[in-house]
Amino acid sequence: MEEYILKGKEVLMQYAPKVVAALILLIIGLWVIKMITKAVNKVMEKRNLDSSLRGFLSSLVNWGLKIFLIVTVAGQLGVETTSFAAIIAAAGLAIGMALQGSLANFAGGALIMIFRPFKIGDYIEAQGEQGVVKDIQIFTTKINTVDNKEVILPNGALSNGNITNYSSEDKRRVDITFGVSYDADIKQTKDVLYDVINNTPYTLKDPATQVIVGELADSSVNFITRTWVKSADYWDAYFHIMENTKIALDKAGIEIPYPHSVEIQKEG
Repeated sequence: MEEYILKGKEVLMQYAPKVVAALILLIIGLWVIKMITKAVNKVMEKRNLDSSLRGFLSSLVNWGLKIFLIVTVAGQLGVETTSFAAIIAAAGLAIGMALQGSLANFAGGALIMIFRPFKIGDYIEAQGEQGVVKDIQIFTTKINTVDNKEVILPNGALSNGNITNYSSEDKRRVDITFGVSYDADIKQTKDVLYDVINNTPYTLKDPATQVIVGELADSSVNFITRTWVKSADYWDAYFHIMENTKIALDKAGIEIPYPHSVEIQKEG
């Protein structure tokens, strides 16, 4: 019995300092991790990152540091950490291979939320789709098309492709081409077009409207009109100009050429 007691004392004397040191390291490490997590959250809040992204990144940093701390504490206790680290690396690789597509979408979502190529409410064109951004999530982005269909785009492909944001600027230019007959007077036609566009309620005075002869086509003289409007008024301005230009050209007796079908009657 005395022999076992002596051996127990020897073991206690040998491992007690390591256990105490490991406990101190664990307590200090957890406190440091808590401070680092708070600092990371403050940085993300200052940069106005999405709340869902902040929560995910905060958890990722927190658990990553805790795993590192556990491995360090185990090493302090004399546990062989080489094989432990190899198991964690192998598990991480397996998970990464299994979730390759999801991880790509997550990375794309993080890039979108960090660099902000668009925001909720913007009208964008991407991946062959157009619509108003309804929601930006970690893995996908939802847009509503003009006919109110919901389209879900994976963030991986979205972040790696071309994105056209029609709402990023306050003003947009409306370009419309009108073809009139060669018999029409150029000055009169330009006056009619200027009058319609400048009296459109959506037209901005600066920059000024342009009406130019853009092409002498096979059956028409094509006038290119350029006018600036607020981005939110683009389609209202476009349709207003189209309709009222047709009315004004008809009123002025200026013909818009169109194909005429000829019916040939055979004598029988």
